[in-house]
Amino acid sequence: MDMNLLKLKPLFVFALPMEAANEFIDFDTLFVGVGKVQSIYYLMKKIIDCKPSIIINVGSAGSNEFKPGEVVCCTQFIQRDMNVTPLGFPKYKTPFSNIEPVLNYGIETPYFPIGICGSGDSFEVCGCPDYKVVDMEAYSLAWLSMQEQIPFLCLKYITDGIDDKAAKDWNITVHLAAAALRRSIDVIFNRTWPITI
Repeated sequence: MDMNLLKLKPLFVFALPMEAANEFIDFDTLFVGVGKVQSIYYLMKKIIDCKPSIIINVGSAGSNEFKPGEVVCCTQFIQRDMNVTPLGFPKYKTPFSNIEPVLNYGIETPYFPIGICGSGDSFEVCGCPDYKVVDMEAYSLAWLSMQEQIPFLCLKYITDGIDDKAAKDWNITVHLAAAALRRSIDVIFNRTWPITI
């Protein structure tokens, strides 16, 4: 796939406008809101409307491994609040479906560390060894992109350490995300690098 951004028809997907600020006004952007349900709804509507050639999810996240201010490329996703283990299903497994507990669908870049993102409809303030990045939308966006066979790139700006200071730290550092994410996009798309989709 040619990764020249000018030749692509990218759709930049954010949860909130503050994560984009004025850094992405020259691109087609979509703000899906917080959480898995509305994010998948608004992305599906947009896919039907504009048929992007690549979906780029950029936004904020917490981490107990990566430091605040780092940008992490997520290529694997876990629906961290799916837990039907009392009925005998493995943790994170959606019952009676062919969806694997860990969704492997994301473009990897050589410029940023790679992480597994745990998405859920809660603001997590504790760590988990299964995933090192925490957000509230990426799993559903990656899943829909995979169903529609649209390449998916996910970059997360780390705002907090998913600890007892996470909410306060997120409110302060989320405003730094937009500029850092735009610089990251410029690094990726102003250079040529091999990718596997």
